[in-house]
Amino acid sequence: MASIVGLAASLPVRAEIPDQAERYRRDLTRIAQAEWGLDAPVATFAAQIHQESRWRFDAKSPVGAQGLGQVMPSTATWLAQVFPKALGKVEPFNPIWSMQALVSYDRWLSSRLQGRDPCEHAALTLSAYNGGLGWVFRDRKLASAKGADPLTWFNSVEWYNAGRSAAAFKENRQYPRLILLRWEALYVANGWGQGVCP
Repeated sequence: MASIVGLAASLPVRAEIPDQAERYRRDLTRIAQAEWGLDAPVATFAAQIHQESRWRFDAKSPVGAQGLGQVMPSTATWLAQVFPKALGKVEPFNPIWSMQALVSYDRWLSSRLQGRDPCEHAALTLSAYNGGLGWVFRDRKLASAKGADPLTWFNSVEWYNAGRSAAAFKENRQYPRLILLRWEALYVANGWGQGVCP
């Protein structure tokens, strides 16, 4: 974890947070605390949104992911069914809906995973958000079969690929690292609350 501290210390403090992020800060904090409690890792969710869309509410990926949280249309429909009170109708380009979907989905994924510590647990959860929970289960099974710790993401499960394409594997492995080891520290340093990694 010493390398995480070194990385955080080397980050520019303000320059990389998009100006539009500030307009969503209060809503993200409210949503996160309502879903995760008063000690919600708001900086982690902010970092995830940063990675997903750079805080552009109208973002649309080439594969069809939409909004701040870059939720795929089929996932958005499923989330609205799983969380009808929180999400109601599907509105991925509504910033409040998109933040609620991201936070709720993270909570749903997190409840189905275990990690060696909060940082490892978050990395596994983020891998599932990006690439699917089933892939995380398969990767953990393979890691365990090869003698690696299935409850540790960094330098353990992250090295095992149970069948994803090379491009999907690379993207999925960068996703938790960028959020937890780069962007989270930036948001913590700028007063967005706590994150999950030291």
